[in-house]
Amino acid sequence: MSKDELSKKIRALLKERNGILLAHFYQRDEVQELADFTGDSLGLSFEAAKTGADVIVFAGVHFMAESASILSPDKTVLLPRAEAGCALADTITVEALEKEKKKYPGAAVVTYINSSAAVKAASDICCTSANAVRVVQSVEEKRVLFIPDGNLARYTAKFTDKEIIPWGGACPVHQDLTPEEVLAVRARHPGAKFAAHPECREEVLALADFVGSTSGIIDYAGKMSGNELIFGTELGILYQLRTRYPAKTFIPASEKMICETMKLTTLEDILKALTAMAPAVKVPEAIRAPAKRCLDRMLTVG
Repeated sequence: MSKDELSKKIRALLKERNGILLAHFYQRDEVQELADFTGDSLGLSFEAAKTGADVIVFAGVHFMAESASILSPDKTVLLPRAEAGCALADTITVEALEKEKKKYPGAAVVTYINSSAAVKAASDICCTSANAVRVVQSVEEKRVLFIPDGNLARYTAKFTDKEIIPWGGACPVHQDLTPEEVLAVRARHPGAKFAAHPECREEVLALADFVGSTSGIIDYAGKMSGNELIFGTELGILYQLRTRYPAKTFIPASEKMICETMKLTTLEDILKALTAMAPAVKVPEAIRAPAKRCLDRMLTVG
């Protein structure tokens, strides 16, 4: 079946099911092109919650579908590829978190959105890569357990007087980018700016003209002086950059920055999920309620 035929069938089924298609910025180009909303993980869940849709098809990974279920418990959430997980989220479990809490009694637990619903439920407050500093500053405690991304924790620590205890997790896609790779690309493009995601290692962030979330990097690309941008994040962002700013040139800091699980979902998978109304992701209420409190606390911070 051709791309156009698949797209038409998907759009027809979305209409029939009163559904919407969400696509993360790291998804395949054709999936982003077809989506009703594209964005960062939590932003997509918030957008979906505001709609009157009955069905949410989330082209992303498992923790993202869980976030949509947390915020839209009355909607059916479909994850077209059930095995699409997140290596960073998998670095921490509730059991491991509870052990860590015992080492640091009284510490606030700030949990990055890239985590399971169960881990969120066992935490005090959530954060994103865009608001991590504000969230850490908002807690009363002087000591913060920051999970699961150690790189984001160390970056956040530079902007607060809180004692931040980082978990040892990392996103392999961002962690694998080296300063040497960035310097080599900059040598080939001496006039280009460099924007990096805070999931990158400290030595890489030290080279950046801008550090921010995926949405933040896209916004920076539109506002920056100059027409060349080297970007240090997953290659899927190229679709948005080129679509929004066709007059500018975008250069990956490394061609190997590809998240394999983000690239699992195809148009065929989306059509199959909508046809079968499966696989569905539903967060049990005993986990959903405390996880939502964790997200709500973040919303009060902004």
